[in-house]
Amino acid sequence: MTKPDSSRKREFASDTWAGLCSSAMEALRDANVGHADSYGADPWTEKAVDRLRQVFDADCEVYFVLTGTAANSLALAAMCQPYHAVICYADAHIQTDECGCPEFLGRGLKLTTVAGAEGKLTPTGILDAVQKHRDVHSNKPSAISISQATEVGTVYSVAELQALAEVARELRLAIHMDGARLANALATLQVAPKEITWQVGVDVLCLGGTKNGIAVGDAIVFFNRDMAREFPYRVKQAGHLLSKMRLMTAPWAALLESGVWLENARHANRMAQYLEQKLREIPGIEIRYPVQANGVFVLMPPAWLEALHGRGWHFYNIAGAERLMCSWDTQPEDIDALHHDLREIVASVPS
Repeated sequence: MTKPDSSRKREFASDTWAGLCSSAMEALRDANVGHADSYGADPWTEKAVDRLRQVFDADCEVYFVLTGTAANSLALAAMCQPYHAVICYADAHIQTDECGCPEFLGRGLKLTTVAGAEGKLTPTGILDAVQKHRDVHSNKPSAISISQATEVGTVYSVAELQALAEVARELRLAIHMDGARLANALATLQVAPKEITWQVGVDVLCLGGTKNGIAVGDAIVFFNRDMAREFPYRVKQAGHLLSKMRLMTAPWAALLESGVWLENARHANRMAQYLEQKLREIPGIEIRYPVQANGVFVLMPPAWLEALHGRGWHFYNIAGAERLMCSWDTQPEDIDALHHDLREIVASVPS
């Protein structure tokens, strides 16, 4: 196996820039020995499904697909009719970063966006959005989509989720959760996974692994099994039924069984807290949102930003701020290196 290039520094552009953790690599190597049944009829996929049922303490239906975009879009398509509307936050990933895939696979369903503080939906925002839809002349609201953790790195508390679930029940709306960074939210809240999913009314969860040390694949977890009716046909038709499924699910089984999936998330969160601490030492840097998961969103003078990019640091502007993401493999020395460069820039570049 090719050794990693030690000259390539770890970045803060995205937690998807990181590679596989050692547990995922080992599981992948083990699954690659010999032959096994295809299309998910293999021991690794069975184990991954069983582990997810144990993790969530639920008799749920589980399917694996290649990407988070596919997971969210296929899940919403299964939950909604083409004339339905899904209420989501204005900067939700399904709205800003999935190229219309929910609408495409949903055959015309509409995303209705709602603004709010700290990247979160609120009961009032949902009520207002529903009231704006007119009878048969506009799409019928049918579901809400919650990102946990949010696109700005904040985390819904159990109480906040319960409040959203209450209004959803009143309005007869289903609940979809984009859990691309659910592990990071769990690491922050320190609650059982069921407490922020099916126990607060989540019908379908899209659980991410690629941001947490796994190479590829998201799990679609149907707590409402009725919504999974004929779902295997959706997966196949969309081109997401893998013939060598074990090579996607073996890392899932290993990380879930060992608890590494949460250890990775805890580490990324700790690194984000350290990054926040170091950035707060620099006058002129503003932390835009509370740091509750593995992302730090900052505001800084454009000249400093340009100088950082010039020194080879990469990160993106998301939701009106510069997003710096920590990963399962981020180390304190990576943060110290960024902090050092930023100190030099502040001393030499006028703001």
